[in-house]
Amino acid sequence: MKNLIGQLGVKVTILLVGCCFNFIAVQAQVPKQEKEALLALYKSTEGSNWNTKWNLEEEVDKWYGVSVKNGHVYAINLLMNNLKGSLPNTIGSLKHLEQLNLAFNTIEGYIPESITTLTELKILKLEMNRLSGQIPARIGNMEALEEFVAFNNFLSGNLPESLGNLKNLKALNLSSNKLVGEIPDSLGGLVNLERLGLFENKLVGSIPMELGGLGKLKELILANNELRGAIPVEFGQLVSLEVLQIQNNNIYSFDGLEGLISRETLVLDYDKKKERKKFKEFDTNLLRMVDTKFEDDVDE
Repeated sequence: MKNLIGQLGVKVTILLVGCCFNFIAVQAQVPKQEKEALLALYKSTEGSNWNTKWNLEEEVDKWYGVSVKNGHVYAINLLMNNLKGSLPNTIGSLKHLEQLNLAFNTIEGYIPESITTLTELKILKLEMNRLSGQIPARIGNMEALEEFVAFNNFLSGNLPESLGNLKNLKALNLSSNKLVGEIPDSLGGLVNLERLGLFENKLVGSIPMELGGLGKLKELILANNELRGAIPVEFGQLVSLEVLQIQNNNIYSFDGLEGLISRETLVLDYDKKKERKKFKEFDTNLLRMVDTKFEDDVDE
């Protein structure tokens, strides 16, 4: 009897171990559609020339920069990995993607419209590439987005009104592109926004007074555009503001800054020679270098 019980125990143990291995194997696999989307990305960005290549014979969760959770691809981080070429439209098949970091490569072409179907995406980092064309008009569908960074590209056209739908957005940096038109009033609805960078584009018109309602905003970088008019008096409500850069525009009245300049915590760059009203000089010892591009931490 003891021998029989012992044999049964061994069989049960083997069965449990086998089940565990099968579970791990299933976890390592991803749906065919997601794997095909990754392969399309690899092919269209010259994966054979990447700094760190994928071994296509291995399971997807072993591929460099790819993270898998619950059987789905949820993160891709290919920062500074020598990606060239363009982004495939099939990137929209990665429906469970939460993070996409393709920064500091030489990717060309448009941002695929299909990317706007990634409704679980929280982080989208495309800075320091050669992307061109317009920002997808339906980007406002990506309501989970918390960070959208695409500075130093060749993006053109207007800022989409739908950006104002991104209520979870904390950082928006589209500096050093070729964006035109006016800053949409809808950006005033980004109640969680902490950093807004639109430096060095070709933006025109007045600065929307709606931006004065961004109570969590810490950095506002609007320098080197063609903005005109007066600084909105509503800017006095920006209680969290630490950095404001508005120099090299066509601003004719700085009265709206009166309540900000007296704050010792604020780093302010503006066209002092154009001001009509003498403001109190602030302590230059409080100034610090301002990184208008919110560059990636390359150690990520």
